[in-house]
Amino acid sequence: MDKKPIRLVFFKYILANVISSLGVSVYILIDTLFISKGMGSEGLAALNLSLPVFNFLNGFGLMLGMGGGSKFSMLYCRTERKETDAVYTNAFFAMLAIAAVFEILGIFLSKQVTRLLGADASIFAMSHSYIKKVLLFSPAFLMNNLMACFMRNDSAPRLAMLGLLSGSLVNVILDYVFIFRLDMGMSGAALATCIAPFVSMAVMSIHVITGWNAFSLRAMLPSFGTIKEIVSLGLHSFLSEVSGGVVIMIFNFVIYRISGNTGIAAYGVIANTAIVFTAIFAGIASGIQPLMCRYHGRNDSQAISYVLRLAMTTALIFSVLAYAAVFLGTSRIVGAFNSESHEGFRSIAEKGLREYFLFMPFMGVNSVFSIYFTSMEKPGRAQMISLLRGTVLVIPIAITAYILRSMTWVWATVPAAEAITAIVGITMFVLSVRKKWTETLSPLPTR
Repeated sequence: MDKKPIRLVFFKYILANVISSLGVSVYILIDTLFISKGMGSEGLAALNLSLPVFNFLNGFGLMLGMGGGSKFSMLYCRTERKETDAVYTNAFFAMLAIAAVFEILGIFLSKQVTRLLGADASIFAMSHSYIKKVLLFSPAFLMNNLMACFMRNDSAPRLAMLGLLSGSLVNVILDYVFIFRLDMGMSGAALATCIAPFVSMAVMSIHVITGWNAFSLRAMLPSFGTIKEIVSLGLHSFLSEVSGGVVIMIFNFVIYRISGNTGIAAYGVIANTAIVFTAIFAGIASGIQPLMCRYHGRNDSQAISYVLRLAMTTALIFSVLAYAAVFLGTSRIVGAFNSESHEGFRSIAEKGLREYFLFMPFMGVNSVFSIYFTSMEKPGRAQMISLLRGTVLVIPIAITAYILRSMTWVWATVPAAEAITAIVGITMFVLSVRKKWTETLSPLPTR
């Protein structure tokens, strides 16, 4: 990485991470498409009610993976191997503890979780079947995220990409087999999704088997200090993912009371389509994180500034192209999921896509700033961005939509929250740069 121009290294990391993030999100979208074809709008509604479970799983997995990966990358060039191994081992211990909680929920409380997420009698069976399997396979989802994040920080973004894409491809194939060939319904869709992380990890394990890895498990006792530091560095990723789940839960609550299960099904299309496009920003953020942490560890402020400019420009270009694609292709996107030719579903989904997707340029800015502040060891500012865009701003706007019984307000919730958060993020960045310049240019004290 040191011998190549920063621009080339940047696009190498960005491309690998965007492709892998898109691969994972596309299989979720195809999952949604197969369910809509096989089980109609009720299946879509059941799937959408299940999505927050993924948000929580991914949130915990990314918290440990991004936090541990950031710490690993900062230590990579200036400590012995045992220190980087200690970071990975403690992240693994924390993963096991979190997985145990999800396992308990899956074994004993899956019905209660399904009810909590808002499933009514008409879709309870389908939702419960999906949620229970995902909870039971939670260790695989968590470990998959942990491995991918550490490998990106260990100069293996392409193999991480290949692993995630392999899992996605297998998921798509099994979706078709289980839903249409074996007629397993929602249970088959869930099983296909749960098998995918095992395939991903099998491919990524090449990095360890061949000895290319600079991290491994060691026989040692957990260090709560190290785990606390990992959690602190990765908390913004957790808040971002979990906030997404909270937003879906709030939207499902509000939309159900305005438009019923038809509205939830329409939102399912919007939310799952959004996952594909927001994966672009997730890929950019994941790609710049190892670079920024590495340059921060070397105190190379010029390289950090250059990477930040490249990331912002790339995110904004992607957001404009993505919104144009959604706006021009709205009827085709909705038509692909409207197997029953439901007019109410079509009307709600088409209007929602065009209004909801206005969030994209602001989300791009917020995603980059979150990683920037984390990489500069300022997790508080990254966490503030995650909280503002995820819950603090979303909840009051969604409550307003509920009071007004307005779907337009519902679709405006996320764009408004992301826009306000972007203003806050830009302000924090400008103030931090101004402070740094003031400290640099201040005269030396005289005796």
